[in-house]
Amino acid sequence: MNSENALVRQVLSLPELIEQQYNDLEPKARKALSTPEIFGIQRIILTGCGDSYAAALATKHAFEMLTNLPCEVVPAIELSRFYSRKQLGFAPNNPLVIAVSNSGGVSRVGEAIQAVRKHGAFVLGITGKRDSLLGQSADKVLELNLPPFDAAPGTRSYMVSVMSLLLIAIRIGEVKGCYTMDEAMGMRFDMVQQGRELGRLLPGMTKQVYAIAEQWKEMEAYDFVGSGFDYAAAWFGHAKILESIGKPAMHINSEEWLHLNFFMRKVDKIGTIIIANTTNPAMSRNKELIQFAHALSRPLTVITDGGKEDFAVDTNYVKVPKTKYQILMPLTQYVPICLLAGYIMDMIGEVAGRGCEGVWHIADGAHCIHQSKIEII
Repeated sequence: MNSENALVRQVLSLPELIEQQYNDLEPKARKALSTPEIFGIQRIILTGCGDSYAAALATKHAFEMLTNLPCEVVPAIELSRFYSRKQLGFAPNNPLVIAVSNSGGVSRVGEAIQAVRKHGAFVLGITGKRDSLLGQSADKVLELNLPPFDAAPGTRSYMVSVMSLLLIAIRIGEVKGCYTMDEAMGMRFDMVQQGRELGRLLPGMTKQVYAIAEQWKEMEAYDFVGSGFDYAAAWFGHAKILESIGKPAMHINSEEWLHLNFFMRKVDKIGTIIIANTTNPAMSRNKELIQFAHALSRPLTVITDGGKEDFAVDTNYVKVPKTKYQILMPLTQYVPICLLAGYIMDMIGEVAGRGCEGVWHIADGAHCIHQSKIEII
């Protein structure tokens, strides 16, 4: 197995990174919002672009369950250009808008938070650059400190974004008295344990996923399926395929898959990845989905904290860390997807982002997302 691929190396670095970032971010998350600010929150909006949007999807349910507050995920362009201004500033410093961007320089995110602040919202920015557009535009900033690493389709940065949001959610619920301090610490410790368990699972996982990649390297398309807590991993998966190998990829929930993707042709050429943790409330539907996908002869891999005994179908099961708190699983459940993308990249000789060469030279320096015209509506 080739570990020269930067995406694979990012994955292999995650166990150490999880513990290191937890030690950095946990005290920062405690101080990100004051107690009066937390008690003033009536509604929460999460926003971002690309991987940051996926991180928001990954933590939406955690925010709702941990804080007892309504939470919605709004794409940055929807928030900046279309979101009803009547839903902003309905109470002092409300809603709380949490905007995520590791670089902080994405035009649409900066535009969105400037627009919502103009209309009375309160913004917490999560970014690695305090002096960026996001950092300078937000009311408060949780500053990330991600150690430099070889460039690859975002994996380390995604984990840090998810961890940051989860720690903020835990802190808000703790301050509001939604659970005890001991329970809050139990959730935090469980995040660290995930990193340790991931380290234990990675040697076997890399071998298993490498074998799947060898079988799937000539697939024409990739289909990612997940519901609820697992949906973000499906969204993130399709993003990594597009970035890493540039082949068609989709993301969808388990119900809509049976309404739509079920009917795709060339089933033997569609690598189908289903994310299905055993505590997901959609477990019964996921079982049916896996049975139908198997009956269609789809090349199939299930990413789960369980195994064949939980789904009664003979297929590939890639085990990810099991957590006491189901809402924390998004911290690591995307890992096999990144391994798969990295291995296939090497096998077919593909370069991430098409190397910004040929017609893709216009993507060099991310000008198309960092230099877009900002309009505050």
